[in-house]
Amino acid sequence: MVAQLQTESQTKSKRYSPEEYLELEEQAQARSEYRDGEIVLMAGGTVNHNRIAGAFYRAIPDEIGDQVYEGFIGDMKVWIPQKRMYPYPDVLVVAGEPAYHAGRQDIIENQLLIVEVLSKSTQQYDQTDKFDAYRTISSLQEYIMIDQYSYWVKQFVRGDRGQWIFTELIGQDAILQLGSIDFEIILKQLYQRVQFEPNAELSSDAE
Repeated sequence: MVAQLQTESQTKSKRYSPEEYLELEEQAQARSEYRDGEIVLMAGGTVNHNRIAGAFYRAIPDEIGDQVYEGFIGDMKVWIPQKRMYPYPDVLVVAGEPAYHAGRQDIIENQLLIVEVLSKSTQQYDQTDKFDAYRTISSLQEYIMIDQYSYWVKQFVRGDRGQWIFTELIGQDAILQLGSIDFEIILKQLYQRVQFEPNAELSSDAE
């Protein structure tokens, strides 16, 4: 979840290099993302946001067959060179050992799966410009967006020819079957302990 740090006039008058951003980020008391010269302050998450991200993170197994996986939640950046961006995914998963960018252990390069929990303020960005940027990551095989106000998940899996295959899941009995990992989870489990706004659950089940 992010909120604009600078006003439009301030953004036009001051742009930052990636190196300047990383230096400022180390000293800052609050986290921010870097977007091609702009520094954008990250807002705090809701209880539902944290419960959903935490449930997904805890559900991913450490090992499937002979493949080891590792998940990270909230605190790891990724570097997107084609878009000059340092976003903080809500959850990311790597296969094997993480590969770090520029020797820094807070920036990962080999993400296999990225998850974003949508909010009213960020859902448009997460589904458009941010997804456009994520698609340029060569290692990324799957992008999942989870609504925090109802049982609703949007799943994109990279196909054999590089195309992105979309699946929409609605309702507590829907099953999210991952394309990048041999694993599945029912939405009821993913949304466990989530407190929906009044009528939100009913509206999602009716669709």
